Amino acid sequence: MIESGTTFKGFDKELFTFFKDLEKNNNIDWFHKNKHRYTEFLVEPAKALVTELAPFLNRLNPAIRSEPKFNKTLMRINKDMRFAKGAPYKNYFLIHFGRFKLDSEFFVYFDAQSVQIGLFLNNSEDKDLYFSKNLKRYKKQMLEVFDQYKINNRYSLYNLGKNIDLVLQKFNANKHIDKFYDMKYILLQKANDPSWKKVFSDQLIIEVIKMISTLYPLYCFAISPQPMKELQKFEDNFGTIV
Repeated sequence: MIESGTTFKGFDKELFTFFKDLEKNNNIDWFHKNKHRYTEFLVEPAKALVTELAPFLNRLNPAIRSEPKFNKTLMRINKDMRFAKGAPYKNYFLIHFGRFKLDSEFFVYFDAQSVQIGLFLNNSEDKDLYFSKNLKRYKKQMLEVFDQYKINNRYSLYNLGKNIDLVLQKFNANKHIDKFYDMKYILLQKANDPSWKKVFSDQLIIEVIKMISTLYPLYCFAISPQPMKELQKFEDNFGTIV
């Protein structure tokens, strides 16, 4: 059980039971009767996790949102019923760290079957989105980052569209980087099943910091028209983390 206002000590195993029950009972009446479970097993520990991560994120990049609030770092579970049909609630919970809506961002994701951590890359062409442009201009330097930070073969590649589709179980940029060109929304992530012990302790904080530190050099290509300057700033402040 997680008490409100405490430091992060891990999530409770009951969060997976909550999602399994939600999948069977995705309606307003059931959710209102079980909202205390959602608050206790997901919202409160998620806020505690974000609070613990905030000093690291603020040092890393002050532009990354680090407030433990909905519409900032926490995604609401209820759908906007003006546009959604059927079940009123999402069957997942997302903690995310970006600068603005639909920005490339780091994430921790929960559903009934898994805990996933990783990086979402918005590869679309738009103002303030630079990954697509930098992929064309700095492909060589991007490959060097994958090698230097030992990112290759540590993350799975998914294509985020109407569904989340596995593209490669182990992504190696030296072999597969051209797959990025055909993807609008890219996920590089690690998936763990509900038996992953670190999610139930404060060790999750360390795992998330390791993930962000490893992938931040790649994230530099998503947030700036001058990614090499962003990368140098990161290395000056943190060194080369592998």
